[in-house]
Amino acid sequence: MTKRFTTSSRTTIILILGTLIAIGPFSIDMYLPGFGNVAEDFGVDISRVGLTLTSYLIGIALGQLAYGPLMDRFGRRRPLIGGLILFTVTSLICAASWNLNILIAARFFMALGGCAGMVASKAIVRDLFEKKQVADVLSTLMLIMGVAPIIAPTVGGLVIGAFDWEAVFYILAAFAIIMLVLITYVLPESAKPNHTTSLRPKNILLEYVSILKNREFFIFAVARGFTMGCLLSYVSSAPFIFIEFFGLTEQQFGWVFGSNALGLILGSQINRLALKRFSLLQITVTTCVALTILTALGLGISFVEINFWIVYPFLFTMLFLIGFQNPNVTALSLDPFTKQAGSASALIGSIGMIFGSVASILVAELVTESVKPLLFILFGSAVCSLLLVLFYLNKRKAYKFQTT
Repeated sequence: MTKRFTTSSRTTIILILGTLIAIGPFSIDMYLPGFGNVAEDFGVDISRVGLTLTSYLIGIALGQLAYGPLMDRFGRRRPLIGGLILFTVTSLICAASWNLNILIAARFFMALGGCAGMVASKAIVRDLFEKKQVADVLSTLMLIMGVAPIIAPTVGGLVIGAFDWEAVFYILAAFAIIMLVLITYVLPESAKPNHTTSLRPKNILLEYVSILKNREFFIFAVARGFTMGCLLSYVSSAPFIFIEFFGLTEQQFGWVFGSNALGLILGSQINRLALKRFSLLQITVTTCVALTILTALGLGISFVEINFWIVYPFLFTMLFLIGFQNPNVTALSLDPFTKQAGSASALIGSIGMIFGSVASILVAELVTESVKPLLFILFGSAVCSLLLVLFYLNKRKAYKFQTT
């Protein structure tokens, strides 16, 4: 880490960054128990309410592409503050929505604001830490972020039960205001503005194309995208699986969803220990293989029997492996970049959310009567991620052979 920060300020910065990353999952998971209430209020099927999640994911995907160049040109803090202001305003619009289409649109712009924290956090970590430390710090951020899926559905279920789904968005707006204060008065700037960074759409596009041409970035960013497809397929289908299919109440759903999220935290923290003994690539290959085997087993068992006590531990284990996977493939993707860290970070996040958006659309269309379509999506995503990593290993060995 740079000399600008003491140990105590380092801890404070990591806590703020972890909270910023948590805005995204908190905005999703706290709202999930209210799907049934929203469907009832607007007189639509619960699967249509899932489009409010899809629009949010699309907003995150597109927003991150804009924030990357902005944060490279103006530094990290100014675009971050602007994004949180947009998040606050659109959260209030969500609460005041009078039909589903307004809510879908408001959620899109809410995501455009909230994703500033996701881009800034990864870029700031890349600014301040070396390669192996980046994976370690990202694992710490995942610990903080992982608390969100544990707390959010439970809090959301209680809030919705006591008031209604609109109250969730008032709470999110208040949360964003608190973060604005912390960023304004506590979080330092980690990167000097680079005024040579162009904000012209053509130049931005060319910069992203140049990043994508980096083989290491492309392979690991897309592999992460498929992993995010697994994660967000589960998130978008969770209300159907546990409330509609297994008949859990909103409060029970909150506890189950939250306890599953412990797997994500556990995986990310064991990953920190594994990094002391194994390389990023070794861990990545191992978790890719394990995730593929797990999803294959889940798919196979689904043809024999599907019940709560099979699905629940299966999803917990899957999240455990994703907790291992995400910090490492993110670190491997960012490693080739220094000056372009903001844009590279944005592109990684955007690719992940594009895959997640496609997965959530597939879930909304296919996961309406059975869990099997979800298992097919999870297995397909895991296989594609593994194939990409194996392709990288093959090319790496070929290159070493040619240079010897």
